[in-house]
Amino acid sequence: MSYLEEAVEEAKKGMQEEDGGPFGAVIVNQKGEIIARGHNEVLKTNDPTAHAEICAIRKACQKLNTKDLTGYTIYSTCEPCPMCLSAIIWANIKTVYYGSNRKDAASIGFKDDDIYNFIAGKNKMLDKIELEDTSCKNLFINYKGERY
Repeated sequence: MSYLEEAVEEAKKGMQEEDGGPFGAVIVNQKGEIIARGHNEVLKTNDPTAHAEICAIRKACQKLNTKDLTGYTIYSTCEPCPMCLSAIIWANIKTVYYGSNRKDAASIGFKDDDIYNFIAGKNKMLDKIELEDTSCKNLFINYKGERY
């Protein structure tokens, strides 16, 4: 069974259990072993961040006791949304394979395109307002000073 087929099976499992939408993901190491699986658990957990890729990343990081998945690959049933894409980048995963795209997700009501358009400045879904506050900026200064 291919890695993408494994992700599809994970998505089916989540759908059968009514955990969330039709999304699944697997993370594979350099030896070709699946080290973590995840499916959408938004409905199960009432957590809008519980997407398949993020669930798989969380499981992989817990299993490996690291936040760095350099050298690992993720296979997903759908093109990652901006949140999942960000998590993949933060985890240092450099390759993502996916079987359907954001337009496919939009066709069944998912709003990935709205978020991509917001990031590109093409729509205004929310107001972002920066408050000038030195105590917030000092957090960064203190963090850097304590760590380096």
